[in-house]
Formats: sequence, structure tokens, C-alpha cells
Amino acid sequence: MNMAGKFTISLLVTITVIASIIILSGSNSPTRRVANSAGAIKHTSFRIIEVTQGNYLHEGVHVRFDDPQHDDIANIGFILGEKCVAVIDTGGSVKIGRELHEAIRSITDLPICYVINTHVHFDHVLGNLAFVDEKPAFIGHVGLADAIEANRAFFLEQFTEDLGPEPSEKSVVGPDKTVENTLELDLGGRTLLLTAYPTAHSHADLTISDQKTKTLWAGDLLFRERIPSLDGSLKGWLSAMDELKGYDVDFVIPGHGPSSSNWPEVMTAQEIYLNMLLDETRQAIANGLFMEEAIETIGNTEKEKWLLFDQHHRSNISRVFIELEWE
Repeated sequence: MNMAGKFTISLLVTITVIASIIILSGSNSPTRRVANSAGAIKHTSFRIIEVTQGNYLHEGVHVRFDDPQHDDIANIGFILGEKCVAVIDTGGSVKIGRELHEAIRSITDLPICYVINTHVHFDHVLGNLAFVDEKPAFIGHVGLADAIEANRAFFLEQFTEDLGPEPSEKSVVGPDKTVENTLELDLGGRTLLLTAYPTAHSHADLTISDQKTKTLWAGDLLFRERIPSLDGSLKGWLSAMDELKGYDVDFVIPGHGPSSSNWPEVMTAQEIYLNMLLDETRQAIANGLFMEEAIETIGNTEKEKWLLFDQHHRSNISRVFIELEWE
């Protein structure tokens, strides 16, 4: 995901306020999911699963924008070191952030030293307020602070009910430490490598690599099952994926969808979709089509491959058309 103009309602990906937390430590099984009537996928409960040693994941749900679960669509979690904890994204509401905080406290009493946001989109940052009392360092891409500032009023207007009992612009917590290129964090017996990227999925994408287990938290640079949504640059995103392919990774956690040990093949479906957007949009422009015409013709072969296709595909085409029109 001017920054405020680029953060559109097309990116309001969505999930549920969950009633209870079930902690399953040491399990590699995926979160239990069921399909709803709209073809989306919903969780039956909020769960934290230890997907690799010390890496705990709550897998987000795939639901439409207007679903009550809109605050729980992103993959969020934490990494446990010997001296402290790093939180990776906090969900789309203060409630989800608090549930994540409670999950952490059910596993460890170690201090939460870092809250790391992979980018600016609401489903990854609006739970930050739940961690303020822990006094961690809030960390993000060097562009994240400006992106948060540009979107405070937008978040407050669109997500009032997700910002706690007394919502205000202060309810949206941005970074106090930023990453321009790379940054290493020591959790005690475990080093995290944070990497910032030029404009790709959004204008402030960041990945986190646990060097001990070779686990990559890819943020929204990787979507699975749910159709990718573009808020930055298509060519930049493809370039970031090329860079990611060179990483030494044993396990990857995407921003949305199930995690996997099948690296880098796990990126293939997204790569096919994004390259299709690139090639077919270029061809539509070369054929003299207007954007409205291109939107009706591009990418129909991909429709059955992605959940919530109609929610993002048309807006993806419009963004790519504008990016490529004068290349």
C-alpha cells in the first residue's frame, strides 16, 4: 500500500474479531480454515502456531472488504529469542493486537523489545497500539513514518471502530526507528535481518529473516491463495521478487495465505499473475486500448486461480496501465 492518494480503499483487505485464543506450540499444521458462501476462507478461531523453532504465526483469513473480520486478514506473529521478543505486524485493529499480545504472554514473560511492521496497510499496523505499554522500539521501512503520517486521518475515518474505545490520530502508532537498507537485531541467541525495498507491493516494504532458522517473513511481497493487490510499482515488485529468489530460505511466511518450505517455487503463482499483468497490459497499450477496455480483457485466465479475484484485479490493471502507459 501523495501516500494518502495511493493508499486506496481497494486495499482494505478484511478479517474477523475472534472470540478466543488457542495456543498450539510446536505444531507445523496449518490453521484450520473453512470456505464461506462468497468463496473466501475464514478461521474457526484465533490461533498461534510455532511454524519453525521460535517463530510463531497467526494466519489471517481471506474475506471480502465488507466482512466483519476485516481486521484479521493479515499473517501476523512473533519471534522468540533468549532475551526478548520481536512482533511481526499487529493486525488490523487494537483488538487483534491485544489478542496477539495475550498469545505472546501465554508463551513467554520475556520483554517485547521490537514491533516490526512490514508496510503501511491497515491490516498490518492498526494493532500497534496494543503494544505501546511494553515500550518496544517500533521499526519499519524508512518510508513508513511518512506513510503513517499521510494516512492517519484516513485510518481514523475508515477504521474508527478498530482503533479502540477512544480513537484518535494518536491511536495509529508509527515507527520510531527506520530501515533504509538493512538492519540486524539481536534477540539473544537469534539474529534478525531486516531488509528494505524500493517501491514494490507498496511504497515501504520490509522483510524479516530469522537467521537461526532461515525463516523469511515476506510481508505482502508474497501473497498466496488471495489475489495480490498492487499499491506501488509492478516492475518494482517483480524486481523485489527476483531479489528474494536469491535468499537462503528454508521456510517462508507470506503476508497473506499459508506458509511454506517450498522456496522459491512458492512464489510461482504470484509471479505468473504479475507477469501476466505486465505482458497483457503492455499489449493492450500497444493495441491502442483505453484503460476501461483493457480492464475488461486482461487476466481473465487467472480468475479461477485466486480467491477474491474481483476485489483487486480491476484496480491492479488500472495501476499497471498508468505505470506502463508512458514507459
